[in-house]
Amino acid sequence: MLHVDLDQFIAAVEVLRRPELAGLPVIVGGRGDPTERAVVSTASYEARAFGVGSGMPLRVAARKVPDAVFLPVDRDAYLAASDVVMATLRGQPGAVVQVLGWDEAFVGVETGDPGAYARNLQTAVLEQTQLHCSVGIGDTLIRAKNATDLGKPAGVFSLTAENWLDVMGNRPTKELWGVGSKISGRLAKLGIGTVAELAATDPQSLVPEFGPKMGPWYAELGRGDGSAEVDDTPWVARGHSRETTFQQNLATPAEVDDAIRELAANVLMDVAAEGRPVIGLTLKVRYAPFTTKTHARKIPETFDGNEVLARALDLAGAIEAGRPIRLLGLRAEMAMPDDARKGHTPTRGGW
Repeated sequence: MLHVDLDQFIAAVEVLRRPELAGLPVIVGGRGDPTERAVVSTASYEARAFGVGSGMPLRVAARKVPDAVFLPVDRDAYLAASDVVMATLRGQPGAVVQVLGWDEAFVGVETGDPGAYARNLQTAVLEQTQLHCSVGIGDTLIRAKNATDLGKPAGVFSLTAENWLDVMGNRPTKELWGVGSKISGRLAKLGIGTVAELAATDPQSLVPEFGPKMGPWYAELGRGDGSAEVDDTPWVARGHSRETTFQQNLATPAEVDDAIRELAANVLMDVAAEGRPVIGLTLKVRYAPFTTKTHARKIPETFDGNEVLARALDLAGAIEAGRPIRLLGLRAEMAMPDDARKGHTPTRGGW
């Protein structure tokens, strides 16, 4: 199977709309104002060369690249471009497409020459969208996903059982799909620093640290093993969430109350479109300067927006009095259809 990842997708879409920005350091995030509280959604390769990355505060990015072009997030434009890309992938001969997000998907196909198929796919995407993509080829989903990173930008790379450890073995575990810096740090405390060391680890030895499900799964990631099936069943959102970073810290209960009511109204609009009852709520609170806490609660199934709002306001009772708040978020979890392939929608972020 193949894994397709659009190169610097959001920045590339912006450059297509503004050709004069080609070759410049472009940073997209928030309302495009680096003096405001917001984070980088994506950065062009020219900006990344200065150390700018997704999730970085815009103010920090501006210090790293004072001459960068800052642009506001335009989700509708990115979704429109993504729709064309995914339609192009589905139009390839024999392709089964599993969408992972705006800018990436697995493509299952039976072919005797996956390299040629990948290059033809790249050409088709470029012709239809003027966007470049990288393609990973693998005999499992994990290997295909990791191969893409090695093919960037605009390249093709293959990882299989035969070359997995030769290519990945000496790399730090944080380079694995599904292993970030925090998990890599916990693995390091167990004496596991490289992919090869993780691959050689007894899966049961990871259970005390990570639990009976995640421990063996991390060992599986180290080996590059796992599913080889591309599932084109549409993702069904477990829930919808909204969050707001405030330019001025919230300091009074009345301000918090107003903010939660606005978040609840927006989340309820998203939930209403799904036609499924809400079964749980999570309130995310980020205190100044940058301490984040979450408060979650299961609730009886309900379609009643007033009930959801009341429960959200109840959760707000856990907010620590007197502490200034820089961000609030609210997530509503919904009941899942019995036949759904569970996950998060690619057009809404989750926590």
